[in-house]
Amino acid sequence: MKTIKGPAIFLAQFADDQSPFSSLEEIASWASALGFKGVQIPSWDSRLFDLETAANSKSYCQDVQETLLNHGIEITELSTHLQGQLVAVHPAYDSMFDGFAAPEVRNNPSARQAWAVKQLKLAAKASSNLNLRTHASFPGALAWPYFYPWPQRPNGLVEQAFDELAKRWHPILDSFEEVGVDIGFEIHPGEDLHDGITFEMFLERVNNHPRCNILFDPSHLVLQQLDYLAFLDEYKDRIKLVHIKDAEFNPSAKQGVYGGYQSWTNRAGRFRSLGDGQVDFKSIFSKLAANDFEGWAVLEWECCLKHQEDGAREGAQFIKDHIIRVTDKAFDDFANAGVDESANKKVLGID
Repeated sequence: MKTIKGPAIFLAQFADDQSPFSSLEEIASWASALGFKGVQIPSWDSRLFDLETAANSKSYCQDVQETLLNHGIEITELSTHLQGQLVAVHPAYDSMFDGFAAPEVRNNPSARQAWAVKQLKLAAKASSNLNLRTHASFPGALAWPYFYPWPQRPNGLVEQAFDELAKRWHPILDSFEEVGVDIGFEIHPGEDLHDGITFEMFLERVNNHPRCNILFDPSHLVLQQLDYLAFLDEYKDRIKLVHIKDAEFNPSAKQGVYGGYQSWTNRAGRFRSLGDGQVDFKSIFSKLAANDFEGWAVLEWECCLKHQEDGAREGAQFIKDHIIRVTDKAFDDFANAGVDESANKKVLGID
C-alpha cells in the first residue's frame, strides 16, 4: 500500500487578475500558507503558465519548478480541460465553447479542433519536461445531445460518435505514450465519457490504450446517482488522478437528476465545499489506500454557497485529516511464531 500525496489544489477556479491569484509566485505563496503541498496547473491560463514555452524549454520548466519549490510546493499535473473539450464539439455547442479557444481560431470549428490537438501534444511535451507522469483533461463530446433517446436515436449514431471520438484521440494518446505520461479523463456529465460504461466504450475503440485513464471525481458520480465506491474498485487500475470534491443530491417532488433548468444553488444535485456535502470521503480515502493509488489528493473547489477562499482553507485541512498514512506492518506481527516450511508441512500433516 502507498500513502496518498497531498493536500494539493487545482488552481483553475482561483486564478484571477487580483493579487495573490494573478501570478504563479503569489498563488504558490498563498497555497503554501494554507498547507497545500501541490498544485494542479490550468495550462490555458497565461497568468500562471505558458504551455508552448514549457513544451519547448526545459529551462523554463526548471524555473517554474523552482518558483514553486521556494514555497514548498510541487506540480501534481498540468490540466487541459478546456483544450480537451475542443477536441470534439457538437455543433449545438459551437458558440458556447468557442471562448475556450485562442482568438485566431474562433468561429472556425476545424481550425479550433486542430488548435486543440496541438495544445494536447504540447501538454505531453511540457509534462515530460516537468517530469510529470499524469495529466488531467476532458475528452469532449459528440453524442452528448442524444444521451436521453427522444426521439429515438438513429441506429448506429452513438457508435459512430464514439468511433470518431476515438479516431481523434488515438494520435494524442500516442503522443503521451511517447513521453510516458498518462491522461486521466475526468468522468463528467457533458462529456461523452460520463460514466463507467461510456469510458469502456471509448477504451475499447482506442484498443485499450495504456495512456487512456480516469480522473476520478466523486461529485460527478453523486449527481448521476452512481455507486462511486464500487467505481473505485471497478476501475482501480485505470484511476490515475483524483479530484477531491464534495456534492449533495436532494431530490424532491419537483426535480431530480436533471435539475429543472435551475441555477446551481437551486438544483437537487449541487457541488459543495469539502465536508458540507454527502460524499463518504473516509471510505474513498480507505479505498485509494487499499488500491495502491500513487497520485495526489487534489482539491477542486466548485461550491455553490461557500466563498472559494474559505473552501480552500478548510479543504486543505480536510484532505490532510483524511489522508491515511499506510501501515508497514500487520497488526498481529507480534504473534508471528516464525514457522518455516518444514513446520508448515507438519502443521498440515504433509509428509
